[in-house]
Amino acid sequence: MNNNYFEILRAGINTTFQDKGRSNLYHMGIPFSGAMDNRNYLLANKLSGNELDLPVIEFAYQGPLLKFYGDKINIAITGDVIFKLIKNGKEIEGNCYESYQLENEDEIDILSTNKSVYGYLSISGKFDLKLQWGSCSINTKANIGSNEGKKLANSQKINISKINQNLEKKKINYLNSRIENIRVIKGTNYDYFSDEGKKNFLEKKFIVSKLSDRMGMRLEGPKIENIVNTNIKSEGLLKGVIQVPADGNPIIMLSDHGTIGGYPKIGVVASVDYDRLVQMSPGSKIKFKEINLSDAETLFKLYQMETQNLISQI
Repeated sequence: MNNNYFEILRAGINTTFQDKGRSNLYHMGIPFSGAMDNRNYLLANKLSGNELDLPVIEFAYQGPLLKFYGDKINIAITGDVIFKLIKNGKEIEGNCYESYQLENEDEIDILSTNKSVYGYLSISGKFDLKLQWGSCSINTKANIGSNEGKKLANSQKINISKINQNLEKKKINYLNSRIENIRVIKGTNYDYFSDEGKKNFLEKKFIVSKLSDRMGMRLEGPKIENIVNTNIKSEGLLKGVIQVPADGNPIIMLSDHGTIGGYPKIGVVASVDYDRLVQMSPGSKIKFKEINLSDAETLFKLYQMETQNLISQI
């Protein structure tokens, strides 16, 4: 019998299990999914003393209120998150990028993200989850992943199959950077758009719409005029692709995006900026900056090196 678990007293707005995602399944129509902000996902696992690819709890805006039952366990929260621990009725303000020890009947209350979207909760151990196609990542639109592909719900129990014996406290000084400029590479249909449309795309600012989720980020602002065809034969999509439908408002494909689409593609977000892109909350301003493929590859390698350096500091 497993005696280690969390009881969900409040599930939060969009709380799911996520890990590294599913690769090499696009040909079957299965999206990548996985943690939206990969760096914060990796740091969360490292702060809990875990293998880097283990599942974590991802939450958006307001996180869950959880009550823990069982043996001592460490937890860590990453992102820009306001949360508190409740121990013996006493509230303790928590800090991101620092591990904390929970004992039987302690609570953790993840109140909200701060001018961002996603945060991550890891434990020093393993959640008891079923994999689907090699990943537990939940895609609620397709009902794929652990928890029957659904968001976590009030009164649900989250079982823990294993707790690490090493409960050493870990911490790192890290500040999430916020940027307005998002670097992009020209898309395959860039020449479908008028000169004025291209100018709007690269010189004007856009606003993140409230109609954004793990599938896509909708933008509002100057219209991007298409002078060739607003509907094309459906083609494969990738995370970060920017499609422009007939209304001229761009949509950026995010982690749970559909694998094919029939809108012209004006650009692709450089992978180096993807983590920061997904943390831009509704109402945030975005300005695109064009770079070439070679620079995008170099910048992403630097991002990976920086991430590994942060991990090595923990």
